[in-house]
Amino acid sequence: MSSVSRTEPVRRPTVIELRQYTLRPGCRDELIELFEREFVETQEETGMIVLGQFRDLDHPDRFVWLRGFTDMEARREALSAFYDGPVWAAHGPRANATMVDSDNVLLLRPSPAGCVFPRDPSRRREAGAEAPERFVAAALWYVPPGSHDGSALIQDGLVPVLRRTGPAPFAVLTTEPAANTFPRLPVRTGENVVAVLTSYPDEDAHRRHLADTAAHPLVRNEILPAVEQARIAAPQLLRLAPTVRSLIR
Repeated sequence: MSSVSRTEPVRRPTVIELRQYTLRPGCRDELIELFEREFVETQEETGMIVLGQFRDLDHPDRFVWLRGFTDMEARREALSAFYDGPVWAAHGPRANATMVDSDNVLLLRPSPAGCVFPRDPSRRREAGAEAPERFVAAALWYVPPGSHDGSALIQDGLVPVLRRTGPAPFAVLTTEPAANTFPRLPVRTGENVVAVLTSYPDEDAHRRHLADTAAHPLVRNEILPAVEQARIAAPQLLRLAPTVRSLIR
């Protein structure tokens, strides 16, 4: 049995879900209002932690969020408790009615390159507060399954330069290879992803950081050419605006 508390949210998540929901046109604000009123503290009461909620700036009908767990068994227990519980029974149908697709989910874990996720729920703003004027970038790099070389280029090559040229990424995540312990909620499989998440004061700061990193001689001459050869798909950049109650901001 897992030792995850049923009254305290996870303080050091080692399993993280990156969830991207495609919603019915015009329903994003409705889901965010419902989510932040009914689904934040109630999920954390089962032992997980709701790390961040975002509006996707490139897709007006997409809601992106992350939650963390102590381990895979704790994930199974927490999700079972929440989705079999009274809060989801009462409000889940309304949430589901806003969604076209909720299966775009990456199961990730912190990489040795490090993570400093905010984990203190007391930092979470109350509903009705001012939305944080922040910009979060999530860069997803796709490398061959089973290959460590492509992941190492990002974690050991690109990330250290990002730390020197601008705000340090607050999370570097890689694919969690363990089997899904809660198959009622599908996750993407057969992929090898490195996700680099960084918070900025605004989007201009993000653009300057990218430009300074791309101009760095090591990145320009060695790292990016090697990544181009190693990757199996174009990198994906999620441009995200934190919601009022997002811990990540």
